[in-house]
Amino acid sequence: MASGAALVSFSLAQPLVEAAATVAFALSGLIEAARKRLDAVGVVVVAGLAAFGGGTLRDILLDRRPFFWVQHAAWLWALLALCVAAMLFMRARHFAITERAMQWPDAVGLGLFCAGGTQIALAAEMPAVVAVLMGVVTATFGGVLRDIVCNEVPRAFSDHRPYALCAFAGAWLTVGLATAGLGGEVALLGGAALAFVLRVVALWTDYRLPAWQHGPED
Repeated sequence: MASGAALVSFSLAQPLVEAAATVAFALSGLIEAARKRLDAVGVVVVAGLAAFGGGTLRDILLDRRPFFWVQHAAWLWALLALCVAAMLFMRARHFAITERAMQWPDAVGLGLFCAGGTQIALAAEMPAVVAVLMGVVTATFGGVLRDIVCNEVPRAFSDHRPYALCAFAGAWLTVGLATAGLGGEVALLGGAALAFVLRVVALWTDYRLPAWQHGPED
């Protein structure tokens, strides 16, 4: 359970972290939509699903109203502005759209959202294991929706490089630091940093989890 100190400082860092995570995931969705050569509406929809999907599912499961993007409606205008600016920039600069370009903002969003979602669940007095699962859901579900709409098997399930496991580790560190009474900002940034670093190391080293072994009948 979160400590009193963590809950006191919860409101100071949480909106900033959630805003940064939303922008990071919006960028990942925007880049993936551009890579798939979707039209302007498709780019905005995919960026919105990536940015708001995980947090919306978390809020539904926690029965938290209003949804975080309704509470901060300015983020919707920021999303539209980001998509328009990015499309104009990529068209003018002939920016090369690669899968690797999408992975870095995705890693940033993964770390920030996993810690932020965990702390929101702790603030709602959820048990530690539930808070961790809410952190993982917040961090991964937007990317799952992004990949499904772009006609991809979600990378969270098929990439074999640690993804949800990175969020899982970061969420547990957030719980541990909050329970130790080190303050909301320390718990938030510590968990986010761990998940981000683990994901970056997995991408940098191309480390892969064991894959399903096909038999002769396959």
